Amino acid sequence: MRLFDKQSLLFQTVLEKMKLKSNKLSILLILFAVITAVAQAIQASAETEITRAALSNGMRVVIIRNTLAPVVTVEANFLVGGDETPAGFPGMAHAQEHMAFRGCNGMSADQTAAIYAQLGGENNADTEQNITQYYATVPAADLDIALQAQATCLRGIDDSDQEWSQERGAIEQEVARDLSNPTYKFINRLNQDMFAGTPYAHDPLGTKDSFDATTGQMLKDFYKQWYTPGNAILIVVGDIDPDATLTKIKQLYGDIPSHPLPARPIVDLKPVKAETFTLDSNLPYVLAFTAYRFPGSSSPDYAAAQILADVLASQRADLYAMVPAGKALGAEFGLAETYPKASVAFGLVAVPANTDITSAAQEMKRILATYAEKGVPEDLVAAAKRSEIAAAEFQRNSIPGLANVWSDALAAEGRNSPDEDLDAIKKVTLADVNRVAKQYLVDANSISATLKPVPNGESVAEKGFGGGEKVTNPPTKPVQLPEWAAKSLAELKVPSDYIKATDETLPNGIRLIVKTDRTSPTISVVGSIRHNSDLQTPTGQEGVSDLLDGLFSYGTQTLDRLAFQKALDDIAANENAGYGFSLSVLKENFSRGIQLLADNELHPALPAEAFAVVQKQSEEFVAGNLQSPGYRTSRALDLALLPANDPELREVTPATLNKVTLEEVKQFHATTFRPDLTTIVVIGDVSAEEAKSVIEKWFGDWRATGPKPEVTLPAVPANKPSTVTVPDQEQVQDSVTLAEELNLNRFDPDYYPMQLGNHVLGGGFYATRLYHDLRQTTGYVYTVDVSLDASKTRATYSVSYGCNPENVSKARTLIQRDLDQMRTEAVSADELHQAKALLLRQIPLSESSEDAVAGGLLHRAEIGLPLDEPIRAAKRYFDLSADEVKAAFSRQLRTGDLVQVVRGPAPK
Repeated sequence: MRLFDKQSLLFQTVLEKMKLKSNKLSILLILFAVITAVAQAIQASAETEITRAALSNGMRVVIIRNTLAPVVTVEANFLVGGDETPAGFPGMAHAQEHMAFRGCNGMSADQTAAIYAQLGGENNADTEQNITQYYATVPAADLDIALQAQATCLRGIDDSDQEWSQERGAIEQEVARDLSNPTYKFINRLNQDMFAGTPYAHDPLGTKDSFDATTGQMLKDFYKQWYTPGNAILIVVGDIDPDATLTKIKQLYGDIPSHPLPARPIVDLKPVKAETFTLDSNLPYVLAFTAYRFPGSSSPDYAAAQILADVLASQRADLYAMVPAGKALGAEFGLAETYPKASVAFGLVAVPANTDITSAAQEMKRILATYAEKGVPEDLVAAAKRSEIAAAEFQRNSIPGLANVWSDALAAEGRNSPDEDLDAIKKVTLADVNRVAKQYLVDANSISATLKPVPNGESVAEKGFGGGEKVTNPPTKPVQLPEWAAKSLAELKVPSDYIKATDETLPNGIRLIVKTDRTSPTISVVGSIRHNSDLQTPTGQEGVSDLLDGLFSYGTQTLDRLAFQKALDDIAANENAGYGFSLSVLKENFSRGIQLLADNELHPALPAEAFAVVQKQSEEFVAGNLQSPGYRTSRALDLALLPANDPELREVTPATLNKVTLEEVKQFHATTFRPDLTTIVVIGDVSAEEAKSVIEKWFGDWRATGPKPEVTLPAVPANKPSTVTVPDQEQVQDSVTLAEELNLNRFDPDYYPMQLGNHVLGGGFYATRLYHDLRQTTGYVYTVDVSLDASKTRATYSVSYGCNPENVSKARTLIQRDLDQMRTEAVSADELHQAKALLLRQIPLSESSEDAVAGGLLHRAEIGLPLDEPIRAAKRYFDLSADEVKAAFSRQLRTGDLVQVVRGPAPK
């Protein structure tokens, strides 16, 4: 029985896409951060530990020391993107970003991939409308290697026709992936209409036709025009010595010349031509958007526009009130697609599939028009400002996050620092917000759209996967690293145990873990109550846990929904309650925040009128979700992997939801919410003693009654092979999952050699077998992921990828060959070394933010692992041999029993 979350599904598919970046690579990319010449001016602040350098060739550098973790993030921002691409070639900047890792002067693509894989593989890049960003998080001790790798690429990128002919297939797969997403298609159409006649109208992602017409020489010309030190800003954040870092930067990049830039395109915005359109969708609900052109980041009204968007999105505002009133499944307001000259603000509502959304869409427009005419509440403006100010403090709690904040402020918005945004927000008045609302929230400035689900055919089971051609190529050949990288990366080191946390069990059974971190005056809390609705839900009450989860937002027995949200707003806190709960709060408000969290967890209001609304909404959502391709794909995979009558196959339906009573929800809360099944992790500017005192004050009276319930699923037998295709008319590309149940669990000795072997297969982009074979060599896929998901009693091994229908079987043949080789042939010494380096360095990199540290501690506590398990695992990985990896794959992996589930067009 898979838990559903209509809010999560709704806004995962919409809000994240509204902030779309056209090339999110969870892969290895070269960083082009380039620092040159002698610094003309250096301004350092001991208080904030910020070092700035303005270099003689025009390059700007900001170095920020942050000792949160022994890591560093380097983010190189080039002030070129979709705006500057040639007419008819909207993806040129995006293509050049891809080609950055296909070969540079003095460093091949294979060498680049191998270097960054051994540095931990935490690299990414994106192309936006006015910037291209290359960023990586590496161990702080390896900063010099990352910088040196960048230097080779600023001196030139190969951009050969041969390399482009191979990469073109991968980038076109990225285009096909995004064209399979209805919200991407909506955003693309929206920008064309909202910004017609300007560079903002075309998405920097690009098109297949334009990529087919692109040549290596065109890419070379684009690179020579825009990639120069005077057009770049480098941000370096982490546990480093700023002076030594700047010295190294000068040494490596001081002789790289800069050159003048071409003229940038002029953005001449015309009045918005109001229109309405409808697009087909594969989402499990109907979405209605009303989008408005809003001030851009260079406008003096931008700060007021941000606050207005926050106010309209508030759970105390009238738009969100449509949800508890039963008028919509979800409602939101947001600011996105932000460019210097303009941005897009949007309101959205969701209603059940096969429902007329006209009334809800009109209600949304009426609410927004009323705010424009009569103004917004003053207390919501004050709350939004407090929230933005608090958010600035929390930004310091993530090294890569802080680098991104500074990059966006300097490169995307043209600021001197993120503080300029914050200072502008502090100055915003109620009159400013109301003036912006009146000017921009008008029908003549808007575009409306509806995303409507379309029916799809029935799933089709097949006997086999089609049998791609026979492939016998050997694994990736060894890569000879450049001398400057080979020596440093040759040594493998087990990371030290740098995460020191207290761990104790309180008298009522709560396990409390506290990690003190003085990075900022903030405190974050994450926690969970171990439960399993598949095992704990009474027969005939499937969905009771979902109904309970939906009721936590309706306040407590002492504070109703609006009063509870106001109490959170008053202290600028973010809180979520349920089986998994969290709190983010400033240090000064820690006790009050915990008081509110405890009240919501232990004494939820569970009002009858809210139950009726949530029950009806849940029934309507589930009715649409059961027919959606996304759910049917997940269900098909479960049915193929699990035995009949397995608890995980219990299904929530409208009928089961309809039968659940409020009294049964209350009883479920009383029996499943237990302190002796609860773990709370506190991290931030707080001592263990302070945290314990506050937690005991507000959670200490909580008591468990009766015996502990069983919350661990039984083990399952091996599955049989099968193939299923789930039709999805909206997908251009097929999404493919190959999976099987393994005869192990998280505590099995084979877990570690299997994970090490997975890092030979994937995790390091071209340096690993699957990426080399499926992307670099053939161009069949854009991404391919391999994973081993293990619990106390079960483990699922899976490989997932997306490709054109005609390549599904070809890609699977390559995957199956690579998996079989892991079972029958020992990996090479070079591959084993690289996989170990990747894993050993990923351990500290994975904890480069307070959220990541807290999440890791909570996960290990929940499953029953020691808190220092990453260090113990590192020692195990360090000692593993190639024969042990082969033996584990031979024992565990049955390549003939893979289940294949395809979502999209039928494979050819």
